[in-house]
Amino acid sequence: MENLDLIVLRTLRDWRLQGKNAVLATVTRTWGASPRPPGSLMALCETGSVVGSVSGGCIEDDLIRRFATWETFVTAEGKARRPQWDCYGLSADEAHRFGLPCGGTLELLLEFNPDAALLTQLVRQLEGGALVQRQVDLSSGQVVLTPAERPSALSVTKHDMKAVFGPGYRMLLIGAGQLTEYLATMAVFSGFAVTVCDPREEYRRAWSVPNVQFIEGMPDDAVLAMKLDQRSCVVALTHDPKLDDLALIEALASPAFYVGAIGSRRNNTARRSRLAEHFALSDASLAKLHGPVGIYIGSKTPSEIAISIMAEVVAAKNGVQRADLDVASNKQKDDFRMKTDTLMHFS
Repeated sequence: MENLDLIVLRTLRDWRLQGKNAVLATVTRTWGASPRPPGSLMALCETGSVVGSVSGGCIEDDLIRRFATWETFVTAEGKARRPQWDCYGLSADEAHRFGLPCGGTLELLLEFNPDAALLTQLVRQLEGGALVQRQVDLSSGQVVLTPAERPSALSVTKHDMKAVFGPGYRMLLIGAGQLTEYLATMAVFSGFAVTVCDPREEYRRAWSVPNVQFIEGMPDDAVLAMKLDQRSCVVALTHDPKLDDLALIEALASPAFYVGAIGSRRNNTARRSRLAEHFALSDASLAKLHGPVGIYIGSKTPSEIAISIMAEVVAAKNGVQRADLDVASNKQKDDFRMKTDTLMHFS
């Protein structure tokens, strides 16, 4: 599944290149519960076509109704209208009418007929893997594109709105076993571009997950070739130190937002000792390694373990601390409870 922002911007570009009127809606602020976070995009064409979303559907329907004719996109002089603020859910009745959660309020910035040439430039840069800041002057609607050094949250002042767009999130999976099949499938549906690396012929022959790139070389070479960035993650799933360790060394030296490895607590302790002793990895580097990989949900089957791993990856992507759901600490709690229950049973 491709980066949703890129899909919205590319579709909006095509509409504008065809001479069609269109509006770009950006969620700028939310209060209380909200279906979509700040920075979410939706584009609406004069034909009624919509791409992206800013809510669960009801606000989109209202925007389609309001911008059903070309006159709503331009001024009386035929010029594009300046950016406009919209707010939904200020009252309980309005929140209920638009399907917002109780107490939810949504603020949107609407940009009318964005410049087709600048949209073309932005889409071209994003397709090339660049990180780009799009700055909108709120009084004039003028847009300026500049390179960005790192991903950042949406910024809105009384003068402008700044949004950083970049390539989609990427996931590299080391090993092509059954667990990888489940995790790759979940990652694709979660919007990640997934690459699987496994040099073992018997695993290559059995691989059949669609929409996933397969690399046959050594995993550490794959890590270097991908040029991992802050929107990349790596999960080692082979249980084979010859394949996992070298890939992990390169991944831990990269800006990847998540690096994890499958295995028991004992295996992960041994892995950390091995990486420190034989490869001189520092405590700071090893602190970035997630292992045992995943959050604690009592998972036993490959599909449930994949859910556990995917949940931890998404939490890391969203900046959520999940220490309270750590696999290792909760496994110890389970072991303690089992011992306690046994003692109580026989006492």
